Amino acid sequence: MPRPLGELEDAVMSRVWKWNRPVTVREVLEDLQKERSIAYTTVMTVLDNLHQKGWVRREAEGRAYRYEAVSTRAAYAAALMNDAWSQSDNPAAALVAFFGMMSEEQREALRDAVRIAQVPETQKPTGTSESAEPAERTEPAERTEPAEPPENPASAQDPDGR
Repeated sequence: MPRPLGELEDAVMSRVWKWNRPVTVREVLEDLQKERSIAYTTVMTVLDNLHQKGWVRREAEGRAYRYEAVSTRAAYAAALMNDAWSQSDNPAAALVAFFGMMSEEQREALRDAVRIAQVPETQKPTGTSESAEPAERTEPAERTEPAEPPENPASAQDPDGR
């Protein structure tokens, strides 16, 4: 699971994610210098570290590199949330506490995400092996009291292991 980015790593990756294109050390440096005093070699080292950690890929361009994000900021945030949630000894209670911290806008975003993530049975492609669906679903955003976590569809296999 991903470790949280450090402050400077996050500042660099924020630009890479925002610009959504291959960037040079010089471009990142010039933008960072609007907020803080920082050396070219520091930015170069941070981008090299991010490359070694797998956050960016790089391609040589002359004597320099262009760096590009390997995944999105949303995927990074999701991985951090999943990591934190998986470390809880009571995942349902952790979710309830998390939902309680959300603003109304965040809860609405959660409802939208749940709707998007739940593909109706009639829209699933035919001929797939995804037959282990829970019979009944309750949207977590609308639940008012803690409940047992839903069964993991991947673990609900038939006796033949399918």
